[in-house]
Amino acid sequence: MDSDKDTLLVVSAHAADFVWRAGGAIALYSSRGCRVRVLCLSYGERGESQKLWRQPGMTLDEVKRVRRIEAEQAAEVLGAEIRFFDAGDYPLRPTDELSDELIQEFRRVQPTIVLAHSFNDPHNPDHPEASRLAMNARVYAQAAGYPSDAPKLGAPPVFMFEPHQPEMCGFKPDVLLDITPVFDLKRKAMECMAAQEHLWEYCSDLAKRRGTQAVRNSGNKEIKYAEAYQRVYPQVTGNFS
Repeated sequence: MDSDKDTLLVVSAHAADFVWRAGGAIALYSSRGCRVRVLCLSYGERGESQKLWRQPGMTLDEVKRVRRIEAEQAAEVLGAEIRFFDAGDYPLRPTDELSDELIQEFRRVQPTIVLAHSFNDPHNPDHPEASRLAMNARVYAQAAGYPSDAPKLGAPPVFMFEPHQPEMCGFKPDVLLDITPVFDLKRKAMECMAAQEHLWEYCSDLAKRRGTQAVRNSGNKEIKYAEAYQRVYPQVTGNFS
């Protein structure tokens, strides 16, 4: 792919998912001149904001406000646009209106690459719900008869980013993305997410482990950090390189 002509669309269930799971990819493609747009379905206000809820007098609106600011700051660090849907959290509630808005986003943005959650996650049902919404939006946006002012979508590849406990989610990575040149940006973006500080070191260590695996699978000893992805659709190619 010619990354300076690519558009990367990331569908994130909660305010911080795109940072932990795809921050390296976002920063990498943004640094290459690619447009990156994040669709944040909820703020993670109920299930992923425990630190905030421990503060006396905390309210739902205040949690949302704080998480939005964190996500906006992280997106700016990574070089991404971001849109919030406030579709609820624990549970994330799909509606016909939300589905249509996602389809229209796919139509307007015309992504060449899509990043989304894995199909399964027994620890967080919002994540597979977000995955289902993203996958459906991609398919429906391809339909010439779907009502929209924007042209129908082509067939962008979809890559599922790594869930928190991949062994519990049936996640089998077949892509290891070298994020070494932009890891410092990912780390800076993670540190914007103060409500989930406990994940800063966890995700940094994970990037190191995936980097070690990337070296093993490529022979490129310059790789220090990587992110893991699972491709949804077959790669179409004229060679095996």
